[in-house]
Amino acid sequence: MIGKVYLVGAGPGDPKLITIRGLEALKRCDVVVYDRLASPQLLHATRPEAEQIYVGKRTDRHIMKQEQINQMLVDLALEGKMVVRLKGGDPTVFGRVGEEADALRANGIIYEIIPGITSAIAVPAYAGIPVTHRDISSSFSVITGHESPDKLDQSIQWDKVTNATGTLVFLMGVANIGYISSQLIEHGRSPDTPIALVRWGTRAEQRTLVGTLQNIEQKVAEASFKPPAVIVVGDVVRQQEQLAWIEQKPLFGKRVLVTRARSQASELTEMLDEAGAECYEFPVIETRLPQDQATVDAIGAALQQTDVYDWVVLTSVNGVDYFFRWLEHYRVDIRSLHRAKFAAVGPKTAETLMQRGIRPDYIPDSFQAEGLLEGFEELLLPGQKVLLARGNLARSLLPNTLQERGIEATDIHIYETIAATPRDVWLPELLEKGRIHLITFTSSSTVTNFIAALRRLGVQDPSTLLQHIEIACIGPITAKTAEENGLIVKIMPEQSTIPAMVQALIDNRSKEKGE
Repeated sequence: MIGKVYLVGAGPGDPKLITIRGLEALKRCDVVVYDRLASPQLLHATRPEAEQIYVGKRTDRHIMKQEQINQMLVDLALEGKMVVRLKGGDPTVFGRVGEEADALRANGIIYEIIPGITSAIAVPAYAGIPVTHRDISSSFSVITGHESPDKLDQSIQWDKVTNATGTLVFLMGVANIGYISSQLIEHGRSPDTPIALVRWGTRAEQRTLVGTLQNIEQKVAEASFKPPAVIVVGDVVRQQEQLAWIEQKPLFGKRVLVTRARSQASELTEMLDEAGAECYEFPVIETRLPQDQATVDAIGAALQQTDVYDWVVLTSVNGVDYFFRWLEHYRVDIRSLHRAKFAAVGPKTAETLMQRGIRPDYIPDSFQAEGLLEGFEELLLPGQKVLLARGNLARSLLPNTLQERGIEATDIHIYETIAATPRDVWLPELLEKGRIHLITFTSSSTVTNFIAALRRLGVQDPSTLLQHIEIACIGPITAKTAEENGLIVKIMPEQSTIPAMVQALIDNRSKEKGE
């Protein structure tokens, strides 16, 4: 059976700008063939068993020729595989999708072109430049600027293009900026026409340089402005000063590595994204049901006597979720816990518990075991019984101290936290080149598993690699683990919560800017 090929536009760089249909194809494919213009974060959407083939340029290899890529797509489809060819921007805008589609059609292979958001409109938009404006420009052109000047003259009719539309957008033209601007002036554009170059638009490295056709070449040289960049010519460029928006966000320019489990990362990534940071998810932990039969039996035994507990203590959002999963598994009615009071460590745990219809009787001021114990001293009496429903990596401080106070503590490990290493061959290179600006750790296990994951990716000395990267830890226990692993912790909030952590990042950035 012959497979199918999806020619998918990945968008301009920000992984969230891929279309829903493109993302669906990634999630279902057997193999993805991608180049460097597509965000590596999009590869995390593929199934664990999906093959990933890189066909772009790398320091240790030459770029694969287009004819070879075409044949690879054909061969993979003839093997019966569902293939995604992931291309930066929109595949039909200077993406050579026509050549790939021709090869597939010639071999009787079904294909589908899934458009992407082209950098020609997305990058200016992220810089605050609309390519059209009712009062300024009602049309725009997209032009390649990549070829050598003699080839540009063959492909571009300057006398017609220069004034054909109000806005001109050149892709891949930084190296030819002097020639492009001089040709536009020669063919009728005013030397004072505004022009903007937007480098790495929609990404953390986004940078905008504004000038006129007359002085832009000099400005590019003075600023050492390098490709890749989108060039916008026309009066719409003047809108940038008023409409620039992403640069105003407090964490703009920061690429933040998020190490939380993917199931838990949404709150942190959403808050970071709202603050303007670019999130790079690298989940180093996963949670699952316990695999050891003795642990499962202990959970069952504890939940078959729910009417004896005076307190139920839940120390995390995961703890709440897994606790109710086990109640359902053993068909335990929550009303059998009618005599028990509930303690929740942290506001998010409390919120999750309230979503289940239970309002916690106690939330400690400090969101570690020490804070819980301090408040519990007045609430618990010797001889009372407490059910601790926690993960397998929880510290022994809580049950040991309760036992010392004469309180019967039943400690059940209702979920396991295990190490995970995403398939991410690019991360060591990004860290080495300083393209990850900040790393967040939300538990001790994220620290130890991240260090281990780097070693599995070939990094011999993780602590040295991370010396110049800002480290943020959610609380003192996590910070201590980070320091024990040779990391320098720069940011730690007063409260061990995700909102407090994000605010601490924002406050630190404001100090850096001298605000």
